Amino acid sequence: MYILLVDDEPLELEQLEYLMKPHFPYWTFFKATDAITAITIAKSYKISLAFLDIQMPGKDGLSLGMELKAMYDLDIIMVTAFQSFEYAQRSIRIGVNDYITKPVIEKELVQILQKYHKWNAKSDAIQQALHIIHEKYAEKIPLATVAAKIHLSPTYLSRKFLEEMNIGFADYLNSYRLEMAKRMLINEPEASISAVADHTGFNSQHYFSSLFRKNFGLTPSAYRLQIVDSTEVKPV
Repeated sequence: MYILLVDDEPLELEQLEYLMKPHFPYWTFFKATDAITAITIAKSYKISLAFLDIQMPGKDGLSLGMELKAMYDLDIIMVTAFQSFEYAQRSIRIGVNDYITKPVIEKELVQILQKYHKWNAKSDAIQQALHIIHEKYAEKIPLATVAAKIHLSPTYLSRKFLEEMNIGFADYLNSYRLEMAKRMLINEPEASISAVADHTGFNSQHYFSSLFRKNFGLTPSAYRLQIVDSTEVKPV
């Protein structure tokens, strides 16, 4: 997986990579000290996860995040010394996945990154399969189609995927689609549940809603309402 680290302080970038590399040895890290360099990297490589410093000279991290999101789907973790309602609102609107505060503590960083362990594939073949899933999740992409694209037999890809990822191909695909659906529920509040299901690769609204509730304990509508309520300004 390609990981983008953006901070105007080079030492902060080195520290982030130093803390993550032992836990994710198969990730490829790119570092940028400004938004222009970050965008150039993102155009050359399909970034899966970006760590963005909120406060930088020129274009700030939230503005950069919006530009990256306009290019393609990726996860974003904001790195900040500040916690404010304004930042939280803007972050939710652009689909930021998490926050981590400076100075970065290894234990907290690793805890936030637990869900990304499933991206820590060893072989090039599985890395390629993951790239296809992350780019084409909204389409019909059966195992046989992905296997053909990376010149493997479906049987071998199925076995290798389970071996490296500790999850089956279909289960991983559905899990990724659900994460994208959560993002769409937040970022597109006017979209119907049926539209969300259709745009994230599910064959039916019923199946999508059932799977969503099984995984997250809430219906898609209840999840959306919960997020909206949590971002409303509470009276002092």
